[in-house]
Amino acid sequence: MKAVHCTRHGTYQDLEIVDIPEPPPPGAGQVTVDLTARGIQFSDLVRFAGEYQVQTPLPFVVGGEAAGTVSAVGEGVANLSPGDRVICPGGCVERVNVKASQTTLIPESVDFNVAASFRNNYATAYYGLQRGQLQAGETLLVHGSAGGVGLAAVDMGKLMGARVIGTASSDNKLEVVRAMGADHVINYTDGFRDAVKDLTGGLGANVIYDPVGGDVFDESVRCVAPFGRILVLGFTSGRSALAKTNHLLVKDASVIGYTVGGLQRYKPELSRKNNEILLEWLASGRIRPHVSHTLSMDDIHEGYRIIADREVIGKVIITN
Repeated sequence: MKAVHCTRHGTYQDLEIVDIPEPPPPGAGQVTVDLTARGIQFSDLVRFAGEYQVQTPLPFVVGGEAAGTVSAVGEGVANLSPGDRVICPGGCVERVNVKASQTTLIPESVDFNVAASFRNNYATAYYGLQRGQLQAGETLLVHGSAGGVGLAAVDMGKLMGARVIGTASSDNKLEVVRAMGADHVINYTDGFRDAVKDLTGGLGANVIYDPVGGDVFDESVRCVAPFGRILVLGFTSGRSALAKTNHLLVKDASVIGYTVGGLQRYKPELSRKNNEILLEWLASGRIRPHVSHTLSMDDIHEGYRIIADREVIGKVIITN
């Protein structure tokens, strides 16, 4: 069966489309899932380069979150049957064996592409806004707001009752951010501090959601409100930043770093509860994942080029 492998550290151009053996019959507590849709994301590029926080042994199947149909169940699995539509770990491969406990039934109202697009982004956004203690009526500034985790934060911020300001690097991206519900949008090619100050009556943003880092973080420190919180969740700019603690001191402000992986390891009950809430919101249409590109596995290099060149808005999905 077809799979996409990272066989050596490098760039997305080094990925290989390979033929690998079919998985064996599912073991006890496992199910076999025939995958239909797979989500890919920016952090995969960091993993390919060998620069991710946790190293994955080579070779590995690229991608992570996926959705498909259960085709076989192992001994002791009572809650799933062949034909069930599920979200599961998977990546860019045609078929996988996974623990039944790692699967989630897809609501009837949700298609495979949306199911494969939402979990990582929305889990990241929701947990971040929890860590930032975002309150209804506060101002949330979302950087990289057209990206996967950024657009999810815009969506979640509005659901939580915040006034949302989204920043991005192009006007066409900002059109989607506004359509997602952002109250204000800023093209931050030439900076954003003054615009944020103007929109907030000089106070600044209460919570700043920053997956970009670098110069964007540096400028964020200068427009955070008194008692504000800056959430650090990545460095898509390619540079982490050093907080100017004198600015934080005079504003009684906080910088909070977080990862969903840490949540899953150290607070698994909260992670499960969050996922249940997000799935309910997805089924009811209260959250709206956005898929900008749908490509086949044969076009995997183009999919990652779209991400690397910042052309993605929301999510890139890989189908069969």
